[in-house]
This record gives sequence, structure tokens and C-alpha cells, in this order.
Amino acid sequence: MRADDFDFDLPAELIAQTPAPERDHSRLLVLHRDSQQVEHRQFRDLLGHLGPGDVLVLNNSRVLPARLRGINAQTSGTFEMLLLEQNSMNDWWAMVRPGKRARPGTQIVVSDLTGRPAGIQATVLEKNEEGHCRLQFSGAPDIAEMLDRFGEIPLPPYINRADKSQLETDRQRYQTVYAQPAGSVAAPTAGLHFTQALLDEIRSRGVQVCFLLLHVGVGTFAPVKTTQLAAHTMHEERYEVSQETARIINEAKQARRRVIATGTTTMRVLETVAAQNHGQIIAGAGRTKIFIYPPYDFKITDAFLTNFHLPRSTLLMLVSAFAAPNTTRGRELILSAYAEAVRQRYRFFSYGDAMLLL
Repeated sequence: MRADDFDFDLPAELIAQTPAPERDHSRLLVLHRDSQQVEHRQFRDLLGHLGPGDVLVLNNSRVLPARLRGINAQTSGTFEMLLLEQNSMNDWWAMVRPGKRARPGTQIVVSDLTGRPAGIQATVLEKNEEGHCRLQFSGAPDIAEMLDRFGEIPLPPYINRADKSQLETDRQRYQTVYAQPAGSVAAPTAGLHFTQALLDEIRSRGVQVCFLLLHVGVGTFAPVKTTQLAAHTMHEERYEVSQETARIINEAKQARRRVIATGTTTMRVLETVAAQNHGQIIAGAGRTKIFIYPPYDFKITDAFLTNFHLPRSTLLMLVSAFAAPNTTRGRELILSAYAEAVRQRYRFFSYGDAMLLL
């Protein structure tokens, strides 16, 4: 298939700039894959589509306040740094802008949230083929422990923040209520709609809720630039599955009970591990660069909760694959559902509304 098969028109005003007033007050488009019927609901109506014995799987990665700002120690030129992955203490790969000025040897004085020097310095050690910089931090025992003081939440590029006061709200709302280990540079956004009260109510109905971990990388926003999908290379992301989550999912599959994946990140972990283990979920940690696009044979997931995604994105391609497994018909089904969502004025992308595929 071709990347331009997954283009669609989206009015700019439908790109959500802020979250819903309350997490579970967003809308929910329900797509019944067999009948192709579409329902327009509220997110709390998810309760009506879950039942005893179902397993709801969520990604509990926490978003790092990974965006730092600073100035060139010699020229005073400004830099923006987005920390991507830690190699060791105070040694990180990062996206640095402007990249052309971030040559090996460049020293960057890190600023605090008011723009004043924070007493921390980053030295560019090297650059890789992707243009990412390896930074060595000094002036702090561990820069990771300082991010809450000096870092900003790395909102996606389509969310504009002219009013910087909104950034404090983003620290809470661009984070799931169940976030635990920090390591993501983007939120697992399908989970943003849940409140703790809603999760408690879901459990009270006999649904098992379990968690896995995938630290979301910057590649989640990257469009497919190759003409043919098969030529696209995914970024690697780290994942971890606990013994308890593996047990719950395997028992559900053996008993023919439904497993519902919350978000594309959760889906990618489940299908990565199942593909490596003959359809079983095995506890452990690893890295995945799985690229799911039509046609694809899903081994674990029976229903799928997700947000509305960018044109030409790998996330949209994954959703299309799930809409009609083992065929290429899912693309037309999802693009039709998206067109209906546009007509009904749904809100799109990270802070937008949700979609449930049954």
C-alpha cells in the first residue's frame, strides 16, 4: 500500500488545542466492524460496551517534562532540546533545534522555566544519522531528577501555546491518571479520557484492568515519507510486560474472553510480544519497531480504543488494519468513519475525542 492512500482532509479548527473540561466528557465514536454501523456517544458510554470477563489493557508510561531550553555558552544563541532516551546518568540522546548550530563540542547553558540560567550545562558529544544529538549534562547529580523543575511537557507540534500559563494545566492533563514509570516524550493519548472513578466503575462491572509499559518516542508524530509503506522504518521504543498482565491476558484468550487494547502503543506491545511467542503474552522487557498496516493478522486484540490520528501516520495505518484484519478494506472503512467524524465536528488528535472499534 502507499502512504498517500491514508491522506484525508481535516479542517484546522478540529485539531483540539485543549482537553475536554473533564477527562471523561469527551465524545466517543463507536464503529462496529462487522456491520460498519457508527454510533455517536460520550466517553462514559464506554461502560455499556464492556462486560464481565473482559480485559482492558492500558499503557501506564509517564510523560517526561523532557523539553529544555538554553543558550549557546559562546554566542548566546537560543536552543530547544527534547530529551529522547537516556544512555546513562546525565548522558542523553536528544532532538536539538536549531540542529545545524548544535555541532559536537557546542556547550549549551540550560535555562530554568523563567529563562534564567539553571546552573546546568549540556555539551554536544556527537550526532547520529537521524540528526539527534548526544548530550552530556553537568552541574546536576542527575538531570532526570531535575526535569520537574526545569523541563516543559513536550506537547505535540500541532498544539499551540501562545499563553504559557496553560502549560501548567498541561502538566496534569497531558498525563494519564494511572501514569507510573517516566520515560515517554508523548502521552499514550487514548488513556487521557479515563478518570480514576471511571476505572473503578469499570472494575466493579467485572472487567479486569491491567497495565503494560511502552515509552512513547518522538517517532509517534512522524508521517510516513516513503511512497510505499513497506519501505518505512519505525523508531524503536522500549516496552515491558509484567507477569501479572501476561497471566491475565493469556487466561482471557484461553477462555475466549475479550481483550481490549487502549491506544496504539498498547496494541503494538501486545502484537509484538504475541508475534514473538506463537500468540502468547510472555512477561519481560524489550524494544519494538513493529509497523502494523493492512493487511495484518491480529493475534491478541479483540476490541480497540483509540484517538483520531494524523493523516499518513503509522497510527492511522494501524487502526485501518484493525478495522478489517487480514484485508486491505479497513482503510476505506476508517476513512469513511473519519469523514463522518469531521461532519459531526469531533475533535482530533492528542487532546481530541476517542473512537472504539468493536
